[in-house]
Amino acid sequence: MRLSHKRNVQAKLQKRIKVTSANNAVKPAVAKPAVAKKAAKPVAEKVVVATKTDVALTPKQQQVLDIVISNAEGINPKSIGLAAGQEDAKAASWATGALKKLLEENLVVKEQLAANKVIYKAV
Repeated sequence: MRLSHKRNVQAKLQKRIKVTSANNAVKPAVAKPAVAKKAAKPVAEKVVVATKTDVALTPKQQQVLDIVISNAEGINPKSIGLAAGQEDAKAASWATGALKKLLEENLVVKEQLAANKVIYKAV
């Protein structure tokens, strides 16, 4: 396989979508310029870094996030997979990989209903 073709294939597989969470969006702070004074010591500027959640999600993760957001009362992994158009047998396993990433990024919350019943809600 040509190396350039391999790079092109890998680039297509690694496509990411930038998502900004509306709940966690913070306006970045702007540092004011220091006013020149006759003091002996120079005034150091402090730059405040605001954390804005720009999360790179794959199209599958974005689709799962949209489904969870549309169901405010909560939804289980099998229902997420079925809503995405997956087969009945593999619907739950299809959604769990994306849900793990969304849990790490704090975009969804996992709630344990019973011993084996779990629902996911948007933050």
